[in-house]
Amino acid sequence: MKTVAVLGGGIGGLAASYYLCKSPQVTKVIVLESSSRFGGWLWSTRRSDGAVFEHGPRGIRPTGAVGRNTLNMVDDLGLAGDVLPVTYSHVASKNRYLYVNKQLHRMPSGISGLLRTVPPFSRPILWSVGMEILVKKSKEDDESIHSFVSRRLGKELADIAVDSLCRGVFAGDCRKLSVRSCFPVLYNAEQRRGSLALGMLLGSGPSPVVPARPLAQRSAKESWAQWSLRRGVESLPESITGFLQKSSRVELHRHAVVKQICPSASGWKIHLEDGAVSADHIISALPAKALSSTLPSSCQPLIQELQDIATVTVAVVNLEYDGSILPVMGFGHLVPSSEDRSLLGIVYDSVPFPEHNKPNGHTTRLTVMMGGAWFQEDFGDPETVKEEHLLQRATEAVQTHLGVTSVPSWSWVALERDCIPQYYLGHHRRVDSMRTFIKKKNLSLSLIGSSYDGVSVNDVIFSGRTAVEELLGAGV
Repeated sequence: MKTVAVLGGGIGGLAASYYLCKSPQVTKVIVLESSSRFGGWLWSTRRSDGAVFEHGPRGIRPTGAVGRNTLNMVDDLGLAGDVLPVTYSHVASKNRYLYVNKQLHRMPSGISGLLRTVPPFSRPILWSVGMEILVKKSKEDDESIHSFVSRRLGKELADIAVDSLCRGVFAGDCRKLSVRSCFPVLYNAEQRRGSLALGMLLGSGPSPVVPARPLAQRSAKESWAQWSLRRGVESLPESITGFLQKSSRVELHRHAVVKQICPSASGWKIHLEDGAVSADHIISALPAKALSSTLPSSCQPLIQELQDIATVTVAVVNLEYDGSILPVMGFGHLVPSSEDRSLLGIVYDSVPFPEHNKPNGHTTRLTVMMGGAWFQEDFGDPETVKEEHLLQRATEAVQTHLGVTSVPSWSWVALERDCIPQYYLGHHRRVDSMRTFIKKKNLSLSLIGSSYDGVSVNDVIFSGRTAVEELLGAGV
C-alpha cells in the first residue's frame, strides 16, 4: 500500500486518516477537504467570554461497541481530562419532554412511570410492551419505522413518541424512514427473537468486539448517558487534525474541491480545481451526492444509487438568555409532526452542560432545531430563506412552548444544508448494491460516512475504522 486519498475532512474522513496513520502499511495519506476547516458538522462556537455553543451534535453516547471505540480514540488523543460526562442519574437524562396539545409532557421513565398512564398517552407504556410479545414477526425485509412501531407497540406510540424521536435524530419522517437501516437493533430483535422485549433482554445479534480502555471503563462504571468536551465537540476533529499534522506521512489540504476522479494505471487520478493528485486507493467520506458528481461515466450504476440517497436541511438556532428562564429542567423537548411540522425540538443546553455557560453571570443556553424533511414546506428554498425569519420563528417557539417573554441576549443562526442523509425504505439494498458494484469492478474505493451505515458521530467514526481494517486486511 502506497498512497491513500481521503475525500472529505469531516469527522469520518479524519477518523479514517487517523486509523490509516497508525498503520506502517501506508506510505502517504492525502486528505482533501473542500471547505476552509476540518470537522464537518462537528462545529462549535467559543465566545471570548468562555461560553460554548454547538451548531451540530452536542452530546455523544458512550454505549455499545461504537461508543467505546470513540472513547478509546478520545483517550488516545489525550482528551480524557476534557470530557464532560452526563450520567443516567442526571436530570438531563431522566427528564425528556414532548410538546403535545400545546403543553410540555415529561416522557415516562422508571418502573412507576411505565406502569401508570402518563399524558399524552392514553395507556401505560408497559402495557404496550407486554402485549408486543404476542405480535407475530414480519416476513418483509424492510418496513417504515412508523409501520413497524404501530404494528408492534401501537399507533399512539408511533404517532407521538417515535414520530418525535425520528425528527430529533434524523430530522426525518418516520413514515418514510427504514426501520432496518435507522434502528437495526429493533429490526434484528424482531427477526432473531420475535420480540423487541426479548431482543432487549437476550440480545439481538452479534456486535463488533471493541475492548474498553480506561475512559470507556470509567464511562461504564459511572453510568454515563452522554458526554461532551470542555471546549465543545469540535475539539475532537481539532485534536485528530493536530495528530495528523505531526505525521510526515499525511498531507492535509483545505479548499481542495474534488472535480473528477478517473481510473489510472496505479489506482486513481483525482482532479482538483488547481491540479491533480494520484492515489492507489480512495476512501470517500463525501456525501453520496457529492461523490456521484465526481465519478467517471463507467460507474453509472453506482452514480445512480448515490444520487438516490436523499438529504434534509436543518436550521439550527442557538439562543442565550439572561438568568434562569426554563419552566422545567431536563435535556429538552421534541415536537411531533402533528403538532408543528417545521419545529423539530428545543434542546436546553445549559442543563446537561452548564460548563459551556459563560463563567461570569447566570445565563440559559437553548438550541432550536427546525425544518428537516419539512423545511421546504414551511421555509421555502434554503437558498433564499432569510436568517431573520429563522431567528424570529425560533424565538417565537421558545416563547410559546416555554413561556419565555424576554428577548435573547445573543443568537446565532446556522443553516445546515443537506446535513442529514435519509435512510428510506430499501436503503440497505442500495448500500449493498453499491458495495457489490465496487467489488465486481475491482475499484480501489471505500465508502464511509453518514450516507451509508449510520448518522451518529460514533457510527461515522466507526465506518472509517472499518474501511481501513478491510483495506489493510486485504493487503491492497
